[in-house]
Amino acid sequence: MAKERIDKVLSNMGYGSRKEIKEKIKKNLVTVGGELVKDPGLKVDPEEEEIIIEGEEVFYRKYIYLLMNKPQGVVSATFDNHDQTVVDLLPFDYKSFEPAPVGRLDKDTVGLLLLTNDGELNHKLLSPKNHVDKVYYAYLKEEAKEEDIRAFEKGIVLGDGYKCMPAGLSIGEEDRREVYVTLREGKFHQVKRMWHARGNEVEYLQRISFGSLTLPEDLEEGEFRELTEEELRLLRNENS
Repeated sequence: MAKERIDKVLSNMGYGSRKEIKEKIKKNLVTVGGELVKDPGLKVDPEEEEIIIEGEEVFYRKYIYLLMNKPQGVVSATFDNHDQTVVDLLPFDYKSFEPAPVGRLDKDTVGLLLLTNDGELNHKLLSPKNHVDKVYYAYLKEEAKEEDIRAFEKGIVLGDGYKCMPAGLSIGEEDRREVYVTLREGKFHQVKRMWHARGNEVEYLQRISFGSLTLPEDLEEGEFRELTEEELRLLRNENS
């Protein structure tokens, strides 16, 4: 990999802000290849060179992959002037990697959200040509009808005239207000707008899967965890 500044590398790894790293360098607390670092701008290859800070060896990684159960009232963004963002929910160790949400969930929508600083994977998963499936659980104001299934399969025409790609729809057996919608695209407020076009309204919306990822039952709203190696492998192979 290309060499990067030592203060940036250590900050990205969660060892402190750039300012804090510079202070540690001044205090002779950082070595590279056994040599004390004097310059915070020193260029290093963290994958090849031994870096030690305060007696602890640094095991470098460039990317992080987080699976979050997004709560209501939080926006899918890296920064917002008014509302709390999904990135605000992360501790500094993860914020320092500057992850971004892959796609977005509406402010009042909950469920599975992937965050990463791997721009290539982010682009791949959102690319229209890949059509990664996303499954949503919705609770409706009125009961769904059998003709809704055929309409979703045909492609719903939204209020602005846009015709959605064919989508899957299954209706709950015990409660027909419970539905599962499978999308292969991700337009703004799409599930809600699709049901509005059908003369119905969504009262609750939760994303339960994204490609090969499924929302873990034991992950509470607002909680997150890193992807497993197997989850990441499957995700990278989506429609490749």
